Amino acid sequence: MQGITKALRLHGRQLRHAVQQHMNKGIFSWATLIARIQSESPTVIIPHMGLENITVSEILKAKGETEAGAVYWCDASNLVHEAVKHMTAHNVGALVVLKSGDMKQLAGIVTERDFARKILLPGRPSEETRVEDIMTEEDKLITVSSSTNILRAMEVMTDKHIRHVPVFDEKVVGMISVGDVVRAIVDQQHQEVKQLKKYIRGDYY
Repeated sequence: MQGITKALRLHGRQLRHAVQQHMNKGIFSWATLIARIQSESPTVIIPHMGLENITVSEILKAKGETEAGAVYWCDASNLVHEAVKHMTAHNVGALVVLKSGDMKQLAGIVTERDFARKILLPGRPSEETRVEDIMTEEDKLITVSSSTNILRAMEVMTDKHIRHVPVFDEKVVGMISVGDVVRAIVDQQHQEVKQLKKYIRGDYY
C-alpha cells in the first residue's frame, strides 16, 4: 500500500480535482466511481507495478491503442458534423486533428466541449463549419509522451484544466483521458488491497 499512500499524499488534491472534473454531474462518491470503473472494465487493467512505475504507455496498452489504426482522428478540413459522428461511432469524447491525415503532423484536438461551446451555444451550423474553426490549435495543444508517468500526466491535465491529452512520440500514438488515468490509479489500489489481504490471511510466508 506504500505506493498508493505516497501518491495520494503527494497528489491527492490533483486527483480529487481530476475526478471532480471527470464526474460531470451529481454528487461525487468514491464508492460510485470505483463501482463504475470496475463495471466498465476488467478486474485487472494494468498488471500491478506500483504507480511510480506506470507510464502512459501502459494505459495505451490496456486500451488497445498500441495496435495499428487504433488512434481516432480527423482532418482539420473535415466538417464538424462529420467529426462528431466519428466520436459518437467510437464512443470517444475527443479526436486528434491531423494535417492531411499524417500521424506525424499534429494540427490540434477537437472535443465534445468544443462542439457544445462553439457550435451548439452560438447556434452555428455543424454541417457548414470546419474542424479547424473550433479546434484547439497546435500552438496551444498540450501533449504527453508514452514514457510520461501517469501521476505526471494527471498533474498536467489538472493544472491545465483539460480532460484529453494526445500522446505524441514523433508521431501520434494515442490519446488518454482523465478517466483513463483515474481508472489506472484505482485499479492499482484495488490490486494492492488484494495483495495485502492475501498477506493478512497468511498466503505469503
